[in-house]
Amino acid sequence: MGKYISAAEAVKIVKSGDRVYVQAAAATPSILTKALAERASELRNVEICHLHTEGEALYANPELAESFHVNSFFIGANVRHTLKAGNGSYTPVFLSELPNLFRKQVVKLDVVFIHVSPPDKHGYCSLGTSVEASIAAIENAKIVIAQVNPQMPRTFGDGILHESEIDYMVEVNQTIFGHEVAPISEEEAKIGQYVASLIDNKSTLQMGIGSIPNAVLAQLTNHKDLGLHTEMFSDGVIDLIEKDVINCNYKGILQGRALATFLIGSQRLYDFVNDNPFIEMKESSFVNDTARIRKNPKMIAINSAIEVDLTGQVCADSIGMKMYSGVGGQMDFIRGASLSEGGKAIIALPSITKSGESRIVPFLKQGAGVVTTRSHVQYIITENGIADLYGKTLKQRVTEMVKIAHPAHQETIEREYAECLKCIS
Repeated sequence: MGKYISAAEAVKIVKSGDRVYVQAAAATPSILTKALAERASELRNVEICHLHTEGEALYANPELAESFHVNSFFIGANVRHTLKAGNGSYTPVFLSELPNLFRKQVVKLDVVFIHVSPPDKHGYCSLGTSVEASIAAIENAKIVIAQVNPQMPRTFGDGILHESEIDYMVEVNQTIFGHEVAPISEEEAKIGQYVASLIDNKSTLQMGIGSIPNAVLAQLTNHKDLGLHTEMFSDGVIDLIEKDVINCNYKGILQGRALATFLIGSQRLYDFVNDNPFIEMKESSFVNDTARIRKNPKMIAINSAIEVDLTGQVCADSIGMKMYSGVGGQMDFIRGASLSEGGKAIIALPSITKSGESRIVPFLKQGAGVVTTRSHVQYIITENGIADLYGKTLKQRVTEMVKIAHPAHQETIEREYAECLKCIS
């Protein structure tokens, strides 16, 4: 068997009882995962583990439970159903620590599926849009199988590997998974304005994908000398980089380079990062390392939540006991920003759900996970204002949080909290 083979041939390497790691996000090697799912009748007890992935996850079909079990380190929408159906599990882990699970052999890997650009004239491929824990997986898996795609952008940093490190290569030509820029609502625009008001010139930014990060970025066009040290980014940063608003000249880590561990967006984003040395893609153990994050002066961490209670406890991974996403890198950056000289840790969210329920609550739902503790959080922001919780007592925090709740819920959540306090006093 040669190195270049078909997807069907490549996935024959996987045996019953194997554990397979799948590269994440926009780089999801879907041709390989589809070919593996088509072998379901031949396989039993194959564990497929990954962070958030894109596209259809055929192996996650509950009807294939005897063949495949999904182990999510961060739960994407395409596999969320597996936890209830019983053919999936969730492993809580900080994104900064995920590579160590592989390096320390806590989670032993048999096979890794990756998605790379074609080898250059020197034989080097790029992991492109997603590095995260893939380097550690490649180093520790017995077999490395790669989709080789001319549409995968070549990015610089940790994700450069020689074709000799790959056991089998499958040539494909497919569009990279992406997300178009969503419109910004009136509430999101207000949140963006409040967040931007806390950002000084020469700050370094961390934010994710979606309308709120884009709303913040839209407010920063008159800022100067901003940096980017973030778990991931999307299209919203492109205009600011091209206008020299984001130039990374005052960062404490990798000065002069924008740093991330994965990215996802439109084709414009993929064209922008392709062969662009300003963009440095490094492993999550580096990007999400609190000790490194804190070295950036004025580090600004902007994260979201599912709900926040009146004392500042942040639930960002579950709806009650129902797991929704994961721990990810929120705490890595919240702590790093808090320890940074002049840094600020921000949680930004709309005050109500689409159905009108308050996301500022007297108490988290039963079984809800606390991703960011009340002692870590600094600022909570909704479209109704900024709650500054840093150094505040519990009583002071309640006052701050009630004022940023939706006006229709303020009286109720304050009363429910006070009544419960009376019961336990």
